[in-house]
Order: sequence, then C-alpha cells, then structure tokens
Amino acid sequence: MSQGIIDNFGRPITYLRMAVTDRCNLRCYYCMPAEGINYLPKKELLTYEEMLKLAQVFCEMGVNKIRITGGEPFVRRDLMSFLRQLSETAGLNELHITTNGVLTAQYIDELKALGIASINLSLDSLNPERFFKITRRDVFTQVEETLNKLLDSGIDTKINMVVMDGQNEDDIIPMADLTKDKPLSIRYIEEMPFNGNGHNSIKWNHREILNTLNTHYGSLTKLQDPQFSTSSNYQIPGYQGNIGIIAAYTRTFCGSCNRIRLTSEGNIKTCLYDQTQLDLKAILRSGGSDLELKQAITHALTHRHKDGHAAEAARSTNVEESMSTIGG
Repeated sequence: MSQGIIDNFGRPITYLRMAVTDRCNLRCYYCMPAEGINYLPKKELLTYEEMLKLAQVFCEMGVNKIRITGGEPFVRRDLMSFLRQLSETAGLNELHITTNGVLTAQYIDELKALGIASINLSLDSLNPERFFKITRRDVFTQVEETLNKLLDSGIDTKINMVVMDGQNEDDIIPMADLTKDKPLSIRYIEEMPFNGNGHNSIKWNHREILNTLNTHYGSLTKLQDPQFSTSSNYQIPGYQGNIGIIAAYTRTFCGSCNRIRLTSEGNIKTCLYDQTQLDLKAILRSGGSDLELKQAITHALTHRHKDGHAAEAARSTNVEESMSTIGG
C-alpha cells in the first residue's frame, strides 16, 4: 500500500467523503431552494462499480476512512449491497455514513452487522413544527424513530445541527440536554452559503454557540480534540455524551484538513469551497488506467488552496451551489 499523499501544505490525505447521489427527500432551506434543484440524469452519476473502483484507488493511495454522503444516501436504490462491497475494500479501516434519517431506520440492524463505524444524523430541530419549517417535509416521526433505533443499536451516533438565526436557536439547549443520559454527540455547525442562493454572513458563529452553552450550563469542560478533528469538543460536567462545535463558515480548522470529496458525478473537490474540480468519471469512462487516475488525483492534491478562504477567493463566481450537489 502507498505511504499516502501529502498535499502541498504538508497535510496527509486519509479521508474520503463519497457522495452516492445528489438527490434528497428533504428541502432544507439552507441547502436548496423550495422547488429543489436540477438533479443529474442517471447516466451522469457514477455507477456503484465506478465508485468501488475509485474507492480502491484512493485506499491504495493512503485513504483509510470513507464517509458516504449525498444528497441523501438512502434514496439511491441498492445502497446496502454497495456498502457491503465497499466495506471489503483493502486498506479501508473505517466506513461512516451521514443521513437525514427519513429512510434509515429499516437498515440499522444491517448497518450494525456490517460494522459501520458511526452515523451522523442531520437533525436541525427537536420541535416537529420547526423541523417542518426548516425541511419543508412532514417526516419528523421517521427521523425520531431512526435516532431512537441508532441509540438502541449502540452504533456511534452524532447529530449534526446547523444553527440558523431566527430558525432554530431555541433548539441549542434541548439538543445539548440529549447528552445528559445518552452516549450521543451533538455537533453544532455554522451555517454555510451552499444553499443554491449564497449568502455572505452569519450571526451564529462558533463563539456565539459556545457562549450560549456556557451561559446556560456554566463552563463546559474542554475535551482533547482528535487529530484532524473539524470540531472543537466539549462536555457538560456530569453528562454522558459530548458536544462539538464546527466552524464551517469561519473555517478555523483548515490547517489540519485531511479530507477530499468525491461528488456523485465523479468530480473531486480538494476543498468544500473550491470551484475547481477534477473529473474522474471522464478518466474512468475513457479507459484510463489506475496509474492515470492516481496521477490526476496526486496533481490535484498537491495543488490545493491553503484553506477555505483562499479557495473561495480564487473562485470566478460566488458560492451558489447546493450542498446536495457537493456531498458535504
């Protein structure tokens, strides 16, 4: 196995976020317009076979962790069969999933048996009315069932909550309260501009979120952040679970970024905010060899921007994509 790729700023690349679809069964306003987005024709998506080939190539280059994202992964047919094959990839140590939980409950026993390392559940409110307002879909009961089944299963579970001014700030404390008696991680995420429209500022940055928690609970205990962590991690004294705050808009964690993103149409992005993409699908479908794929990937990863601010500044257009098309 390769010793791995070191990018042009000395960062090892060991983590691949792989989007299996751009489709989603929710219409969260911070991700896409109410009418949705123009989804890719099926022929433009990577096939499962192509994704397995690229996973093999990335793992041969030093990737040892893959997170499956979307859109919503479970809207793609036969996902479980793909996950079983993917889990057998040589060199892959950890397989993770991010899901909105609408369709996930029925698969939790299989995911547990498969050895999924963790599941991140996107859930922005514990209040059914606020949930509906944010997602524009009346499916809170299904997501709640998924959360309960995940906790019963023992799978390492995190809740991803995007904190939005005037929308769900009243959920910050109820979310944290979940960690009192449950081995659950709550991840508060700064709102990003990937909503199909773009925006330039936020109120609820990582400092405001932490101040709100400290004001309510007293000083939180700072935890040791794992290597390459995107979150600054804390625990409420005496509580079982923990809390992380992700400065996704402020971008304070870029210096240790070890990840790369593969979109559902086969483009790689070396930064979430990057406009430049490398089309691996074109290389695959033109008969390109594994060596050609590796050379193209290496070139992209050794020409990265220093951080998300530099990547955004280098764009020829403002950030206007939907997160559903990027893969998170």
